[in-house]
Amino acid sequence: MTVKYEIPQDAVALITLNRPGKLNAYDPQMRADMAAAVKRAATDKAVRAVVITGEGRAFCAGADVTSVNEEYSIEEILNTEYAAFLIAIQTMPKPVIAAINGPAAGIGMTTALTCDLRVMSEDAYLMSAFANIGLVPDGGLSQLLTQQVGYARAYQLAIEAEKLDAARALEWGLVNRVTPADEVLKSALDWASSLTQRAPLALAQTKRAFRAATQKDLPNAMALEAMFQRDLITTEDCAEGVRALFEKRKPQFKGK
Repeated sequence: MTVKYEIPQDAVALITLNRPGKLNAYDPQMRADMAAAVKRAATDKAVRAVVITGEGRAFCAGADVTSVNEEYSIEEILNTEYAAFLIAIQTMPKPVIAAINGPAAGIGMTTALTCDLRVMSEDAYLMSAFANIGLVPDGGLSQLLTQQVGYARAYQLAIEAEKLDAARALEWGLVNRVTPADEVLKSALDWASSLTQRAPLALAQTKRAFRAATQKDLPNAMALEAMFQRDLITTEDCAEGVRALFEKRKPQFKGK
């Protein structure tokens, strides 16, 4: 099985890229398995948060260039097989945390940056490795990097294929937390577990609002927020949150 799917904690799905002998590089089977796993997590009503990591010493080394299928163009593969899970990660109504346990290179870096939040091992690195083999970043990495670190830094990382260590990735805002190697998965799972205690509908609409904000001007962003607020303020979760605030207790959100 090239991708493992587990529920290690209540309401948390763990998706593990599982080709450690190939540093979890994507081949056709792993792309299909990843799409199925992400879809499963997105549609499982019992799951409120998702963690993605890699088996062994790498998060993902990118695409397995030894498994290129001449029957399909790379354009078709990117627009169908990779897009199937990368877009699903961005659009699912649940927070997705990347536990970057080792190198995340090429489309592996794209996978990590597509997630909503990131925990990185202190000995891991990010690398836009495409330039080393005469290619352009793909899977949406050009947009993700530019949005997160600005044009100049993004372009430099892309054309120089530099290994970006954890300390600088944290400084530049590409990851949220850096931990020792043996704590990265636990840290991500604990974070995911804490997010499952928050109001699911509010988390979903907040993700939608912030994802959309990168494409909208201020008036349209404000209008979208107002629409979401209109819907959320009448929910049972909102009423429960207000009651818990006044009663000075922890709210029990049900996603209703």
